[in-house]
Amino acid sequence: MHSVSHYRAAAPARLARRAAGVRGATGAAVAAAAVAGALALFPGVAPAAPAAGHQAGAVSYTFTTLNNQADPTFNQLLGINAHNVIAGYFGSGATGHPNKGYLLDPPYAQANYVNQNFPGSAQTQVTGLNDQGNTSGFWVTANGTNHGFVEWNGVFASYNNPHTPHAKGSVNQLLGINNAGTAVGFYNDASGNSHGYKLNQATGQFTPIHVPGVSVAATGINKAGAVVGFATDAAGTTSSWLKTGTTTIAYQFPGGSDTQAFGISNKNQIVGSYLDGGGVMHGFVLTSPMGPVSHWQSIDDPNGAGSTLVNGINNAGDLVGFYTDAAGNTDGMLATP
Repeated sequence: MHSVSHYRAAAPARLARRAAGVRGATGAAVAAAAVAGALALFPGVAPAAPAAGHQAGAVSYTFTTLNNQADPTFNQLLGINAHNVIAGYFGSGATGHPNKGYLLDPPYAQANYVNQNFPGSAQTQVTGLNDQGNTSGFWVTANGTNHGFVEWNGVFASYNNPHTPHAKGSVNQLLGINNAGTAVGFYNDASGNSHGYKLNQATGQFTPIHVPGVSVAATGINKAGAVVGFATDAAGTTSSWLKTGTTTIAYQFPGGSDTQAFGISNKNQIVGSYLDGGGVMHGFVLTSPMGPVSHWQSIDDPNGAGSTLVNGINNAGDLVGFYTDAAGNTDGMLATP
């Protein structure tokens, strides 16, 4: 699954995704220390930006919990655009708690949640949106089969990569979309390995994304067409990647493991998650990934009691994602600099 408990309705290979109004801003908490440098991991690809000889100053964030009261036990915020509209969903996917997609408009009160579910779907996750408010995501049938979708100018369209196995429970998901209408995602083959691709929503053309790894997922795309995602090699090591044109750069959070990128802004800031030495999940922001100096910052919601993940970022540097609280609930997170 998209790592830990995200995307419970689906079963992609080691992927990781993971509102009655605003529930308490916590003040300007500083999200862990920032560190410099990035590590190239894939053989045969471009090296990452060189490490600096100093630490970058950490950005201070104000954290706000946003949960749709239709199911306050499980919310994930997955994307935020230039107009501060947020995409997400509630419901863990367990019996009685189906995934139900939504958009959330400022000022983020319960009345500002707008349901968005693929017509006729058993479950829906809204995974990304562009600055025009068009969205990407996936929908799930009653038998557990996943299909990607794009909602463009108010019209929903379902998309399946032609290489997706024609079988009950097959997995095909779209995870991000840019203003030009290019969406990115992945499908799982018959062995359960993921394969990343781009989709032109206007023409329906699929283009494979070639990145080293046994299992590859594309998760975000910005205005310039830069794509991020993560890949797992034959040894089981998972690392993030950034692809711009024909250049691929791989990243691992310094001192961390299982680094997974989920979003990229038009300023090329990348967000995602990593595991520390104790196996605890933290969010991250990576600034200037192509150098000349790249800076990492670890992100932890102060209300979290086990894990934090950052899934989306806009050009203002606002972050969305989710965290696990002391009661074991998954809560939507907005972090503003």
